[in-house]
Amino acid sequence: MPTHDRTAPPPGDTAQPGQDSTAQPGKASGKAPPERADRGRFLTGTVWAVLLLGLWLWGRDLTESGSGGAAFGDVSAAGRQLAGERPLPAAHDPVDGTARPVRIDIGALGVHARVIPRALERNGAVAPPPYAAPGVVGWYGGGPTPGARGAAIVVGHVDTDRSRAVFYPLSSVKRGTKVEVTRADGLVTEFTVESTDVVTRGRFDAAEVYGPREDDRAELRLLTCGGTFDRERRAYTSNVVVSAYLTGTRRA
Repeated sequence: MPTHDRTAPPPGDTAQPGQDSTAQPGKASGKAPPERADRGRFLTGTVWAVLLLGLWLWGRDLTESGSGGAAFGDVSAAGRQLAGERPLPAAHDPVDGTARPVRIDIGALGVHARVIPRALERNGAVAPPPYAAPGVVGWYGGGPTPGARGAAIVVGHVDTDRSRAVFYPLSSVKRGTKVEVTRADGLVTEFTVESTDVVTRGRFDAAEVYGPREDDRAELRLLTCGGTFDRERRAYTSNVVVSAYLTGTRRA
């Protein structure tokens, strides 16, 4: 994670939350100063504690109640059709099987990454992708697999103390963008982005962020850090939440 402030970019801005678009700490020398590196490691734990503890709480509620329910509030409203926008394709029926995802491709953003399963840590949070592997994303293995009914959760870092990470361009993704997730069974699940939101800590609701937007639909949720860097709390103020839904399948 970086060590400096940046406000969340307006729609279409390719610079990302929490990352200065012109400076990458430690890049010129190839080695980050010890103070910055230590702060970057601390930020990693702080940011993911907020994001992934929310995921654990949502999963616990889902287990206890038997149903995660539909999303509601600000996040669900963001996916509504706006006047004059091109209609999005119809949803594809959820597919069978529980094969885990192995690769994600977002051609419009230049994102091509390996997917690894992540489970709950001993403290109850979901383990984030390895900090030493910024080009890898993590799939929450306790939830649906991409293409199955419900919302599959995929998380990735936006940057590290030394460089950009896999989901650095995520906040600039546009409505209608195609996302492909390849599963271990050879099925490529094709999703269409319906909304991108920056969710602050103050309005972070696990049911809204992680729950499905519509019943009986296969959905995909992509998450990373966003907002501004809070120097006092030493953490990002928000998370970027991209919602997509299944619109097709093919064989790899």
